[in-house]
Amino acid sequence: MLAADNAPMVAALLQGLLFDAERQLPASLLHERLARELEELRAHGHDLPRTAQAYVAEWLAAGWLERRFPAAASEEQYELSTQAIVALRFLATLDNSRSVATESRLALVIQQLVQLARQTDTDPHSRLTELLAERERIDAEIATVNEGRVDVLDDTRALERAREIVALADELAEDFRHVRDEFQRLDRDFRERIIDDERQRGEVLEALFAGVDVIAESESGRSFDAFWRLLTDPEQSGQLEAAVDAVTGRPFASRLDRRERGFLLHLTRTLLDRGGHVHDVLQHFARSLKGFVQSRAYLEQRRLHQLLKQAQADALKLRDQVRGNREIGYTLALSSARLHSLARWRLDDPRASQVDGSVARAGAAAITLDGIGELVAQSEIDFRTLKQRVRALLDEHAQCSIGNVLDHYPAEQGLGSVVGYVALGSRHGTQVSHQFEAVTWRGGDGCERHARIPLIYFLRDNRDELV
Repeated sequence: MLAADNAPMVAALLQGLLFDAERQLPASLLHERLARELEELRAHGHDLPRTAQAYVAEWLAAGWLERRFPAAASEEQYELSTQAIVALRFLATLDNSRSVATESRLALVIQQLVQLARQTDTDPHSRLTELLAERERIDAEIATVNEGRVDVLDDTRALERAREIVALADELAEDFRHVRDEFQRLDRDFRERIIDDERQRGEVLEALFAGVDVIAESESGRSFDAFWRLLTDPEQSGQLEAAVDAVTGRPFASRLDRRERGFLLHLTRTLLDRGGHVHDVLQHFARSLKGFVQSRAYLEQRRLHQLLKQAQADALKLRDQVRGNREIGYTLALSSARLHSLARWRLDDPRASQVDGSVARAGAAAITLDGIGELVAQSEIDFRTLKQRVRALLDEHAQCSIGNVLDHYPAEQGLGSVVGYVALGSRHGTQVSHQFEAVTWRGGDGCERHARIPLIYFLRDNRDELV
C-alpha cells in the first residue's frame, strides 16, 4: 500500500473509514461512505475517476482489505488486512515521531527483566534475599510517607510514561487481529490434517471425538485464554478502571492529545470489545470444527480429496500420451447456470399459487380404550374426585353416561378428566358395543373441545365399586 501511486489518498481513506472509529463495515455502508468521501475529494480537484465499488474491489485484490461473511449477518463485512493496519500504524509513527530512548522505556525493560529473573529463580536462598530486600524498601517508603514526604514523578516524566503506556496498550489492542488470524490458520490447518489423514482415526480426530477443543488447547489458544481470564477478572478489571480514572484525573493528563486521552479513557471497553470479538471467533471455530467432525462431513471431504488426487495421478500418467486438444469421447456438462436474455424470463403471478386459506371444521376425534390406557399411564389424574362425582350423580339417577357426568360437573383437568372417566368406565361401568357418545368440555385455555368416546354407563348397582 505504501508503494501505490496514490498511497496518501488510499491510506487516508482506509484510515478514516476502517481504522479511526469502526473496524468493520457492511459492504453497502462502506460503498456509501466511500462514495461520499470520493465526491468530496473530487470537489477539491483530486482525480479519482472510478466508482466506490471499483476502488473496494481493487483494494480487496491488492490485499489491503479482507472480506468476511459472519454467521447471521445479512451481508458481507469488510475490514482492514493485517498488513494494511501495520502500514497505517507505521505512517502514524512518522506523523507523531517520538524518541524511543526514554527513561520510561528503560525503566519498563528493567522492571520486566527483574520480574522475570525473580519468577524463574528456583533457589530458595536468593529468593528469600530478594523478598527481604523488597520488604526493607517498602518499610523505608512507609517510613517516608509517615513523615509526610511523598515522592512523585514530575509532570514531564509522568506525561512520558503515560504516553508509553498508551502506545503499549494500543499495540496490545491491535494484536488481537493477529490472534484471530492465528485461530483462523489453526482451524484451516486442523481441517486439512483431518482430510489429508487417510487413517480411520488420526490424532486430531481422536482428540475431537474425545471432546477436546484442539484450538483452545493449542499454544495460541492457551495464551489467549490466560489473557482473557485476566481481562475479565472482576478484581483486575476494577484495578484497571480505578488506575485509569486516577491517571486521567492528574494535572499532567491534560497535556495528552485528544486521541491519547480518549484511548486511555476507553481502554477497558476497547480491550473488552476487541478481545470479546476474538473470544467469539475462537468459540465459533471450536463449534464449527466439532460439528464438522460429528456430522461426518469430513468423510465426504476426504472422499472428494482422494478422488481428486487419483484423477491428478491418472492425468499425470497420460500426460505424455494424450495431447491437450485430442478428443477423448466424453463430454463434461458444465454445472454453472446458463445465461438467458431477459425476454425469455416469465413473470410470476403470485395469485396463481395462492392457496385457499379457509379451514374446514373437523369432527370430534375418536378416543380408543387402548389410547386411553396409554394416556392414563402417562398422566396424573385425580381419580378420587372423579369417583366422588360419579357416585353423587348415581345417588340421583339409576344410571349415567360419561357425557351426563360432564354435563353436571366441569372437566377441571380438561382431557385428563375425560380420560379418567373412560378409564373408570372400562373397569366399573358397562360399555355398549359399537356405540359412541359425543362429549364436550372446556380446556384450561377457555376453548371448548369435543371428542367421540365409547358409550359407557355407570350403574347404581355398581356404585360401591367406586370407593
